[in-house]
Amino acid sequence: MQTAARNRLSPDRLNATFTALADPTRRAILARLADGVASVNELAAPFAMSQPAISKHLKVLERAGLISRGREAQRRPRRLEARPLREATEWLEHYRRFWEGNFQSLDALLDELKLGDGPRRPPRK
Repeated sequence: MQTAARNRLSPDRLNATFTALADPTRRAILARLADGVASVNELAAPFAMSQPAISKHLKVLERAGLISRGREAQRRPRRLEARPLREATEWLEHYRRFWEGNFQSLDALLDELKLGDGPRRPPRK
């Protein structure tokens, strides 16, 4: 991602995304929603926790923009929202490219040292 695009990403939004993703229960909820919309009861079923506890996790995910709430009669199904995940991926991609470049430089140096007569040492006095 280019620097201008990185700068457009709100630090608060990025913080909210990573905060939401830091919890394993919330990541599991997102994984379930990747298969399609689900009700709160469907999302709560695999967890040994109360519905109010699940609802708190859903609120964190909603505030981060990772999920949205629909309306179908009396149901309020949740669905996965891709944009915050895409933005976080783009942000991480910048640093992946940075480290990849550093590792390539290190590999080149190590190859040079292997082909030469060992590491270059300053002459002794």
